[in-house]
Amino acid sequence: MEKIKLRLTRGIYVEFADREQALKRIEYWANHGMSVVHVIYGPEGCGKTAWLKQSAELLRELGFEVIYMNPIEKEFMAEVGIEDVKKRLLEILREATSESWVKAAWALIDLTRELIKAGRRRTAVLADDVFQAIGLDKAAIYVKGLLGILEYPPGDYDVAITIAATSEGISKREIGRHRWAYLDAMWNMTKEGFKQLYEQLPGPKPDFDGAWRLTGGNPKLLAQLHEVHWDTNELINELIRGRGLINLVRSLSDDERELLTKAVEDPDVLMSRDGIPLLNRLIELNLIVDNIYPRDKNLWIDQPPPERDPELGIGKFVAWQTPIHKEAVRKALTSD
Repeated sequence: MEKIKLRLTRGIYVEFADREQALKRIEYWANHGMSVVHVIYGPEGCGKTAWLKQSAELLRELGFEVIYMNPIEKEFMAEVGIEDVKKRLLEILREATSESWVKAAWALIDLTRELIKAGRRRTAVLADDVFQAIGLDKAAIYVKGLLGILEYPPGDYDVAITIAATSEGISKREIGRHRWAYLDAMWNMTKEGFKQLYEQLPGPKPDFDGAWRLTGGNPKLLAQLHEVHWDTNELINELIRGRGLINLVRSLSDDERELLTKAVEDPDVLMSRDGIPLLNRLIELNLIVDNIYPRDKNLWIDQPPPERDPELGIGKFVAWQTPIHKEAVRKALTSD
Protein backbone atom coordinates (compact mmCIF):
# COMPACT_ATOMS: atom_id res chain seq x y z
CA MET A 1 0.00 0.00 0.00
CA GLU A 2 1.32 3.43 -0.94
CA LYS A 3 1.68 5.75 2.05
CA ILE A 4 0.00 9.10 1.45
CA LYS A 5 1.49 12.50 2.20
CA LEU A 6 -0.40 14.68 4.66
CA ARG A 7 -0.16 18.35 5.54
CA LEU A 8 0.87 18.45 9.20
CA THR A 9 1.22 22.20 9.49
CA ARG A 10 2.04 25.22 7.38
CA GLY A 11 4.56 24.22 4.71
CA ILE A 12 5.26 20.80 6.27
CA TYR A 13 4.05 17.55 4.72
CA VAL A 14 4.68 14.17 6.32
CA GLU A 15 4.22 10.57 5.34
CA PHE A 16 1.39 8.70 7.02
CA ALA A 17 2.74 6.90 10.09
CA ASP A 18 1.55 4.14 12.44
CA ARG A 19 -2.05 2.84 12.69
CA GLU A 20 -1.18 -0.62 11.35
CA GLN A 21 -3.88 -2.26 13.47
CA ALA A 22 -6.48 0.27 12.30
CA LEU A 23 -5.59 -0.38 8.65
CA LYS A 24 -5.94 -4.11 9.25
CA ARG A 25 -9.49 -3.43 10.41
CA ILE A 26 -10.14 -1.79 7.04
CA GLU A 27 -8.77 -4.86 5.27
CA TYR A 28 -11.00 -7.08 7.40
CA TRP A 29 -14.10 -5.05 6.53
CA ALA A 30 -13.06 -5.08 2.87
CA ASN A 31 -13.05 -8.87 2.95
CA HIS A 32 -16.04 -9.51 5.23
CA GLY A 33 -18.25 -6.44 4.91
CA MET A 34 -20.25 -4.64 7.61
CA SER A 35 -23.65 -5.27 9.12
CA VAL A 36 -23.95 -1.86 10.81
CA VAL A 37 -22.28 1.54 10.50
CA HIS A 38 -19.02 1.99 12.40
CA VAL A 39 -18.61 5.35 14.15
CA ILE A 40 -15.04 6.16 15.18
CA TYR A 41 -14.59 8.52 18.11
CA GLY A 42 -11.59 9.76 20.03
CA PRO A 43 -9.67 12.85 21.14
CA GLU A 44 -9.66 15.86 18.88
CA GLY A 45 -6.61 15.69 16.63
CA CYS A 46 -5.72 12.08 17.46
CA GLY A 47 -5.37 11.17 13.76
CA LYS A 48 -8.82 9.98 12.69
CA THR A 49 -8.72 12.10 9.52
CA ALA A 50 -5.23 10.90 8.55
CA TRP A 51 -6.35 7.28 9.05
CA LEU A 52 -9.50 7.79 6.97
CA LYS A 53 -7.53 9.35 4.12
CA GLN A 54 -5.02 6.49 4.18
CA SER A 55 -7.94 4.06 4.36
CA ALA A 56 -9.44 5.66 1.25
CA GLU A 57 -6.17 4.93 -0.58
CA LEU A 58 -6.12 1.35 0.70
CA LEU A 59 -9.74 0.73 -0.32
CA ARG A 60 -9.09 2.21 -3.75
CA GLU A 61 -6.20 -0.24 -4.21
CA LEU A 62 -8.54 -3.05 -3.12
CA GLY A 63 -10.96 -2.20 -5.93
CA PHE A 64 -13.53 -0.12 -4.05
CA GLU A 65 -15.47 2.89 -5.27
CA VAL A 66 -14.63 5.38 -2.50
CA ILE A 67 -16.21 8.66 -1.47
CA TYR A 68 -14.54 10.60 1.36
CA MET A 69 -15.78 13.91 2.75
CA ASN A 70 -14.86 16.26 5.58
CA PRO A 71 -17.20 19.30 5.56
CA ILE A 72 -15.30 21.01 8.40
CA GLU A 73 -12.00 20.97 6.49
CA LYS A 74 -13.88 21.44 3.17
CA GLU A 75 -12.31 18.36 1.61
CA PHE A 76 -13.76 15.60 -0.49
CA MET A 77 -12.50 12.80 -2.70
CA ALA A 78 -14.48 10.63 -5.09
CA GLU A 79 -12.52 7.69 -6.46
CA VAL A 80 -15.41 6.30 -8.46
CA GLY A 81 -15.89 5.02 -11.97
CA ILE A 82 -19.10 6.92 -12.60
CA GLU A 83 -18.19 10.42 -13.69
CA ASP A 84 -21.69 11.74 -13.02
CA VAL A 85 -21.25 11.15 -9.26
CA LYS A 86 -18.13 13.32 -9.18
CA LYS A 87 -19.84 15.93 -11.34
CA ARG A 88 -22.86 16.18 -9.07
CA LEU A 89 -20.68 16.57 -5.98
CA LEU A 90 -18.72 19.33 -7.68
CA GLU A 91 -21.96 21.07 -8.65
CA ILE A 92 -23.13 21.03 -5.04
CA LEU A 93 -19.80 22.39 -3.82
CA ARG A 94 -19.23 24.89 -6.62
CA GLU A 95 -19.81 27.91 -4.40
CA ALA A 96 -18.04 26.24 -1.44
CA THR A 97 -20.34 27.77 1.16
CA SER A 98 -21.02 26.18 4.54
CA GLU A 99 -24.55 25.45 3.37
CA SER A 100 -23.34 23.64 0.25
CA TRP A 101 -21.00 21.43 2.30
CA VAL A 102 -23.87 20.45 4.58
CA LYS A 103 -25.95 19.61 1.50
CA ALA A 104 -23.06 17.54 0.15
CA ALA A 105 -22.77 15.64 3.42
CA TRP A 106 -26.38 14.50 3.06
CA ALA A 107 -25.84 13.83 -0.66
CA LEU A 108 -23.12 11.29 0.21
CA ILE A 109 -25.81 8.80 1.19
CA ASP A 110 -27.81 9.18 -2.03
CA LEU A 111 -24.72 9.12 -4.25
CA THR A 112 -23.44 5.93 -2.62
CA ARG A 113 -26.82 4.32 -3.20
CA GLU A 114 -26.58 5.36 -6.85
CA LEU A 115 -23.22 3.63 -7.15
CA ILE A 116 -24.79 0.40 -5.91
CA LYS A 117 -27.81 0.84 -8.17
CA ALA A 118 -25.44 1.25 -11.12
CA GLY A 119 -23.92 -2.16 -10.37
CA ARG A 120 -20.83 -1.18 -8.38
CA ARG A 121 -20.14 -4.23 -6.20
CA ARG A 122 -17.64 -2.74 -3.74
CA THR A 123 -18.38 0.71 -2.31
CA ALA A 124 -17.14 2.71 0.65
CA VAL A 125 -18.33 6.01 2.12
CA LEU A 126 -16.08 7.71 4.69
CA ALA A 127 -17.85 10.59 6.45
CA ASP A 128 -15.33 12.60 8.47
CA ASP A 129 -16.63 15.11 11.05
CA VAL A 130 -20.00 15.42 9.29
CA PHE A 131 -21.94 15.60 12.59
CA GLN A 132 -20.40 18.93 13.52
CA ALA A 133 -21.38 20.31 10.10
CA ILE A 134 -24.97 19.06 9.92
CA GLY A 135 -25.70 19.61 13.62
CA LEU A 136 -25.10 17.25 16.51
CA ASP A 137 -28.84 16.82 16.97
CA LYS A 138 -28.98 15.19 13.52
CA ALA A 139 -26.09 12.76 14.12
CA ALA A 140 -28.27 9.75 14.86
CA ILE A 141 -30.54 10.22 11.85
CA TYR A 142 -27.48 10.60 9.61
CA VAL A 143 -26.14 7.29 10.91
CA LYS A 144 -29.52 5.73 10.21
CA GLY A 145 -29.21 6.97 6.63
CA LEU A 146 -25.78 5.33 6.32
CA LEU A 147 -27.24 2.14 7.77
CA GLY A 148 -29.87 2.15 5.02
CA ILE A 149 -27.07 1.67 2.48
CA LEU A 150 -26.24 -1.65 4.17
CA GLU A 151 -29.73 -2.86 5.06
CA TYR A 152 -31.84 -1.60 2.18
CA PRO A 153 -29.53 -1.23 -0.84
CA PRO A 154 -31.04 -0.36 -4.22
CA GLY A 155 -29.28 -3.34 -5.78
CA ASP A 156 -27.03 -6.29 -5.08
CA TYR A 157 -23.48 -5.68 -3.85
CA ASP A 158 -20.56 -7.70 -2.56
CA VAL A 159 -19.21 -5.39 0.15
CA ALA A 160 -20.28 -1.93 1.33
CA ILE A 161 -18.35 0.00 3.98
CA THR A 162 -19.86 2.94 5.89
CA ILE A 163 -17.67 4.77 8.42
CA ALA A 164 -18.23 8.05 10.24
CA ALA A 165 -15.73 9.76 12.53
CA THR A 166 -16.33 12.28 15.31
CA SER A 167 -14.55 14.04 18.16
CA GLU A 168 -17.81 15.23 19.71
CA GLY A 169 -18.73 13.36 22.89
CA ILE A 170 -22.31 14.59 22.66
CA SER A 171 -22.87 13.03 19.24
CA LYS A 172 -21.32 9.78 20.47
CA ARG A 173 -23.89 9.53 23.24
CA GLU A 174 -26.78 10.33 20.93
CA ILE A 175 -25.69 7.61 18.51
CA GLY A 176 -25.13 5.14 21.32
CA ARG A 177 -28.80 5.36 22.32
CA HIS A 178 -29.72 3.50 19.12
CA ARG A 179 -28.67 0.19 17.59
CA TRP A 180 -27.67 1.61 14.24
CA ALA A 181 -23.91 1.70 14.74
CA TYR A 182 -20.95 0.24 16.58
CA LEU A 183 -18.86 2.79 18.43
CA ASP A 184 -15.14 2.13 17.95
CA ALA A 185 -12.67 4.18 19.97
CA MET A 186 -9.40 5.55 18.63
CA TRP A 187 -6.76 6.94 20.96
CA ASN A 188 -3.73 9.12 20.33
CA MET A 189 -0.76 7.52 18.57
CA THR A 190 1.41 4.88 20.20
CA LYS A 191 4.81 6.04 21.39
CA GLU A 192 6.56 4.14 18.59
CA GLY A 193 4.22 5.51 15.91
CA PHE A 194 4.42 9.03 17.30
CA LYS A 195 8.19 8.87 17.05
CA GLN A 196 7.87 8.16 13.31
CA LEU A 197 5.91 11.39 12.98
CA TYR A 198 8.16 13.40 15.31
CA GLU A 199 11.27 12.47 13.33
CA GLN A 200 9.76 13.96 10.16
CA LEU A 201 9.51 17.43 11.73
CA PRO A 202 12.30 19.72 10.56
CA GLY A 203 14.19 22.29 12.60
CA PRO A 204 14.89 22.63 16.32
CA LYS A 205 12.54 20.72 18.61
CA PRO A 206 12.48 19.39 22.16
CA ASP A 207 13.79 15.92 22.82
CA PHE A 208 11.37 13.16 21.92
CA ASP A 209 10.43 12.22 25.49
CA GLY A 210 9.60 15.86 26.18
CA ALA A 211 7.38 16.07 23.09
CA TRP A 212 5.66 12.83 24.13
CA ARG A 213 4.94 14.10 27.66
CA LEU A 214 3.48 17.32 26.28
CA THR A 215 1.24 15.77 23.61
CA GLY A 216 0.49 12.26 24.80
CA GLY A 217 0.93 11.19 21.17
CA ASN A 218 -1.62 13.63 19.69
CA PRO A 219 -0.42 14.58 16.18
CA LYS A 220 -2.48 17.78 15.92
CA LEU A 221 -1.00 19.03 19.18
CA LEU A 222 2.49 18.25 17.87
CA ALA A 223 1.75 20.41 14.82
CA GLN A 224 0.38 23.24 16.96
CA LEU A 225 3.43 23.19 19.23
CA HIS A 226 5.66 23.40 16.17
CA GLU A 227 3.68 26.41 14.92
CA VAL A 228 4.15 28.30 18.21
CA HIS A 229 7.85 27.39 18.42
CA TRP A 230 7.22 24.94 21.28
CA ASP A 231 5.73 27.62 23.55
CA THR A 232 3.56 25.40 25.75
CA ASN A 233 2.10 28.36 27.64
CA GLU A 234 0.69 29.83 24.44
CA LEU A 235 -1.28 26.68 23.71
CA ILE A 236 -2.44 26.37 27.31
CA ASN A 237 -3.66 29.97 27.30
CA GLU A 238 -5.40 29.44 23.97
CA LEU A 239 -7.26 26.44 25.39
CA ILE A 240 -8.25 28.44 28.46
CA ARG A 241 -9.69 31.21 26.28
CA GLY A 242 -11.14 29.01 23.57
CA ARG A 243 -12.96 26.62 25.89
CA GLY A 244 -14.04 29.28 28.38
CA LEU A 245 -12.27 27.59 31.27
CA ILE A 246 -12.22 30.64 33.55
CA ASN A 247 -16.01 30.87 33.27
CA LEU A 248 -16.28 27.14 33.89
CA VAL A 249 -14.18 27.27 37.05
CA ARG A 250 -16.00 30.30 38.45
CA SER A 251 -19.37 28.67 37.84
CA LEU A 252 -18.50 25.72 40.07
CA SER A 253 -19.52 25.22 43.66
CA ASP A 254 -16.76 24.71 46.23
CA ASP A 255 -17.35 20.94 46.15
CA GLU A 256 -17.25 20.83 42.33
CA ARG A 257 -14.09 22.89 42.27
CA GLU A 258 -12.42 20.52 44.71
CA LEU A 259 -13.54 17.60 42.57
CA LEU A 260 -12.10 19.19 39.43
CA THR A 261 -8.81 19.80 41.24
CA LYS A 262 -8.65 16.11 42.11
CA ALA A 263 -9.58 15.16 38.52
CA VAL A 264 -6.48 16.95 37.22
CA GLU A 265 -4.44 14.31 39.02
CA ASP A 266 -6.87 11.40 38.57
CA PRO A 267 -9.74 11.80 36.06
CA ASP A 268 -11.41 8.64 37.37
CA VAL A 269 -12.71 10.62 40.39
CA LEU A 270 -15.34 11.97 37.98
CA MET A 271 -16.86 8.48 37.73
CA SER A 272 -19.07 8.98 40.77
CA ARG A 273 -22.62 10.14 41.38
CA ASP A 274 -21.40 13.59 42.35
CA GLY A 275 -18.83 13.69 39.55
CA ILE A 276 -20.97 12.70 36.55
CA PRO A 277 -22.55 16.17 35.99
CA LEU A 278 -19.09 17.77 35.93
CA LEU A 279 -17.81 14.96 33.69
CA ASN A 280 -20.59 15.72 31.20
CA ARG A 281 -19.64 19.41 31.11
CA LEU A 282 -16.00 18.52 30.43
CA ILE A 283 -17.08 16.18 27.62
CA GLU A 284 -19.17 18.98 26.06
CA LEU A 285 -16.06 21.18 26.11
CA ASN A 286 -14.01 18.45 24.41
CA LEU A 287 -11.57 18.26 27.31
CA ILE A 288 -12.13 14.70 28.47
CA VAL A 289 -13.01 11.35 26.90
CA ASP A 290 -15.12 8.80 28.76
CA ASN A 291 -16.10 5.23 27.82
CA ILE A 292 -12.47 4.14 27.50
CA TYR A 293 -13.05 0.97 29.55
CA PRO A 294 -12.55 -1.86 28.85
CA ARG A 295 -9.37 -2.01 26.78
CA ASP A 296 -10.78 -4.92 24.77
CA LYS A 297 -9.13 -4.75 21.33
CA ASN A 298 -12.50 -5.39 19.63
CA LEU A 299 -13.77 -2.05 20.97
CA TRP A 300 -10.77 -0.08 19.72
CA ILE A 301 -9.92 0.79 16.14
CA ASP A 302 -6.22 0.81 17.01
CA GLN A 303 -4.03 0.38 20.09
CA PRO A 304 -5.93 1.47 23.23
CA PRO A 305 -4.35 3.74 25.83
CA PRO A 306 -2.54 2.19 28.79
CA GLU A 307 -4.66 1.04 31.72
CA ARG A 308 -3.47 4.09 33.66
CA ASP A 309 -0.91 6.83 33.10
CA PRO A 310 -1.22 9.73 35.57
CA GLU A 311 1.47 11.78 33.80
CA LEU A 312 -0.51 11.74 30.54
CA GLY A 313 -3.85 12.18 32.36
CA ILE A 314 -5.18 8.70 31.59
CA GLY A 315 -7.36 6.85 34.08
CA LYS A 316 -9.02 3.47 33.87
CA PHE A 317 -12.43 4.87 32.90
CA VAL A 318 -11.80 8.50 31.94
CA ALA A 319 -8.89 10.38 30.33
CA TRP A 320 -7.93 13.95 29.52
CA GLN A 321 -7.69 14.33 25.75
CA THR A 322 -4.02 15.30 26.07
CA PRO A 323 -1.68 16.42 28.87
CA ILE A 324 -2.07 20.01 27.58
CA HIS A 325 -5.84 19.85 28.23
CA LYS A 326 -5.12 18.71 31.77
CA GLU A 327 -2.62 21.50 32.34
CA ALA A 328 -5.00 24.13 30.93
CA VAL A 329 -7.60 23.14 33.52
CA ARG A 330 -4.94 23.16 36.25
CA LYS A 331 -3.94 26.71 35.32
CA ALA A 332 -7.57 27.89 35.13
CA LEU A 333 -8.13 26.56 38.65
CA THR A 334 -5.33 28.76 39.96
CA SER A 335 -6.31 31.89 38.02
CA ASP A 336 -7.85 33.74 40.96
